[in-house]
Amino acid sequence: MEEKGQVLALCEALYNKKALDIVAVHVEERTIIASWFILCSGRSVTQVKALCDELEKEAKVLGLDLRRREGYSQGQWVVLDYSSILVHLFIPDVRKYYNLERLWIESPEQTIMFSLLKEEGSPEAAVQE
Repeated sequence: MEEKGQVLALCEALYNKKALDIVAVHVEERTIIASWFILCSGRSVTQVKALCDELEKEAKVLGLDLRRREGYSQGQWVVLDYSSILVHLFIPDVRKYYNLERLWIESPEQTIMFSLLKEEGSPEAAVQE
C-alpha cells in the first residue's frame, strides 16, 4: 500500500474510534522528520490512550513498524513514530496550546481534513496532491 493510502487507513481507524478533528498534513517538502503528520484529539486521557492502542494494532496490519512512542503514560500528547508518518494524539487543551496546525499547515493542497470530509461523506475529495 502506498504511503498516502496508509495515512488514510490510519485516519479511518482513528475516526472509527471517535477521534476528533483528524487532520493529515503532507510535510515532506518542509522537514526530513517525516512525510506525513496525522493530528487528532481524544476527549480525555483515557480516550487518547485507547486511540493509541487501536492505532498500533491498525499500523501492524498495514505493515508499519513503530519506531518510537512518547507520552503514553501521561496521555495528554502521544506521538507515534512510523518513520515516514508521525501521529500526534492530543487532549483538546494541549492541542490548542501547541497548535501544530499553525506551524505545519501552509496550503489546503497539502492537507486532508479527514473528519470534516468524512462528515460530508467524502474523505477522498480532500486529497488534492
